[in-house]
Amino acid sequence: MLYLVNKIANVIPMDKRDLSRIFRDRLQLLLVRTGQKQSRFAASVGIDRSALSQLLSGSSTRLPRAETLMNIAIANDVSLDWLLGLSQDEGVTGELKPSIEIEEGTGSFDHTLLARWHAEAAGAKIRYVPSGIPDLLRTDAVINFEADAADRNRTTQKDEAQYRIDYNRRPETDMEVCMPWQTMRTFADGGGIWSGLDVGLRRAQLQHMARLLDELYPTFRLFLYDGRARYSIPYTIFGPIRAAIFVGGMYLVLNATQPIRTLTRHFDGLIRSADINAHEAARHIASLVELPPA
Repeated sequence: MLYLVNKIANVIPMDKRDLSRIFRDRLQLLLVRTGQKQSRFAASVGIDRSALSQLLSGSSTRLPRAETLMNIAIANDVSLDWLLGLSQDEGVTGELKPSIEIEEGTGSFDHTLLARWHAEAAGAKIRYVPSGIPDLLRTDAVINFEADAADRNRTTQKDEAQYRIDYNRRPETDMEVCMPWQTMRTFADGGGIWSGLDVGLRRAQLQHMARLLDELYPTFRLFLYDGRARYSIPYTIFGPIRAAIFVGGMYLVLNATQPIRTLTRHFDGLIRSADINAHEAARHIASLVELPPA
């Protein structure tokens, strides 16, 4: 128990709201992973359902008792460091992950890092800044066109798009995407990397995107900001677990808590500056279909 007291002392300099949010996010993640109802999960860690509901609600910045923290960690085979936000490594006895890694995105999508990272972040918010049209919103025709230009595997990309659509249809999904509105205007005009893509295929892509945005809202929310006023590299934040910066066929993976928080603040800043909010996105994308052919 003294060990746990020392662990809590180590996070005292952290803002209590940040600490309680990290604990709440990770508790929610554990609940989703187990697939248990709240009453059963609560019983497994020695508390009643109302106490668990309070912990998940965020109504208080207080942590549960030390005994409850230990019970949660033991029952779910995770480390106290991870539960308290001191580490991105969940293992009780495993080695700590380095704060920065470089991973190559290769292989069929079922075995890619992205599939694993999405699965591990189930139930937590995912924040995504794409490098172009968000992967799950692309049609097969656009995937084929872009694959020719970048020499990327079509089958893997199509599997990835379908996986992400299915992922976002789950009721527990919470994903936000933020990108410049100029990217979509450039696509509609057939400019940039989409130069040479048939106008009919571009319009079909816009219609497909608008339909999916309407269908998946509100679990999937797209925000469009002015790329002349704000800038961002492409990256994805998988809840409190990790962030992955896309660098063209590879990912710079951040496992440390502080850089994940910094990227999260950056993403939230993009959303605050958005010209087109999530509830307007489908209508805006549909309106691009009517632009004169370029």
